[in-house]
Amino acid sequence: MKKINLLLLLSSLMMTISCFAQEKKLGEAGDYISVGEEVELVSALSAQRMQEHYDTLKPGDTVNVAFRGNVASVCKSKGCWMKVALEDDREVMVKFKDYAFFVPKDIEDKEVIVEGKAFVTEMSVEDRQHYAEDAGKTPAEVKAITTPELTLSFVADGVKIKN
Repeated sequence: MKKINLLLLLSSLMMTISCFAQEKKLGEAGDYISVGEEVELVSALSAQRMQEHYDTLKPGDTVNVAFRGNVASVCKSKGCWMKVALEDDREVMVKFKDYAFFVPKDIEDKEVIVEGKAFVTEMSVEDRQHYAEDAGKTPAEVKAITTPELTLSFVADGVKIKN
């Protein structure tokens, strides 16, 4: 019985040490806060590689992927969407799976890692104007939006935000 108790104690100790080692490994990659589902840091593509993926997509195509980039803008109302910068001043419109979580409203210019589905869609004038209002654009800027636009889109299962 003492051997079994000792074995259980050693097993618990090893699992605890393993958990601390895993946390330290994440900390070495940078301190991140998570929202939504857990995101794998090691598999995330750079913004440049993600742009290469988008260049091959046509409306109706989807790809499961994780990528990292800087937040260009975020919904000032609830944090219910964000735009992540790619190369050449292009941005990805990121929404959150099943509207199940939001991001903080003050994360512009912070690095994020998102994991989910990438696709290309055409955004209507009404939707573009709505998102411009959410982003805090002036009424004149909102009214200047008069055409639909092909949009790089993403539905995130989870997001990591660098502190």
